Amino acid sequence: MSSTLDVNVLVYAADETSDRHPRARALLDHVATSPAITYLLWPVLLGYVRIITHPSILRAPLSPEAAIADIDDLVQRPQIVTVGEGDRFWETFTRVAHGVAPRGNLVPDAHLVALMAENGVAAIWTGDRDFRKFSGITVKDPFDERYSAGFE
Repeated sequence: MSSTLDVNVLVYAADETSDRHPRARALLDHVATSPAITYLLWPVLLGYVRIITHPSILRAPLSPEAAIADIDDLVQRPQIVTVGEGDRFWETFTRVAHGVAPRGNLVPDAHLVALMAENGVAAIWTGDRDFRKFSGITVKDPFDERYSAGFE
């Protein structure tokens, strides 16, 4: 099953002060070393840089250079595929949004689900329960005990 990661997984993997760090780090290490293809969405990668460098969000934010180096390390791996909006994006977004009527914080989630649909990505690893409002995707929570044995 094709999968992607949400920004919260990347942030927790880098934030050693978070109680979610160990599980997020384990998942990211798995993605970084597994031969399985993982799709990373550009809004997620840029969201990581935005959040992880923000001094009002984290006690120990990364420098922009360190955040960009983290992304460089991921996107240079052969099993990582980066994707963004294509020619069918708006049509896909409106289809995804139709059943959910996104507003506020649900808009970026709908954006990611539309990118998943447009690029044939079936599952997202995230701690954000709002993704469960969307049909047609599988939501896997790496912070849920059911996934503690491994990441598949």
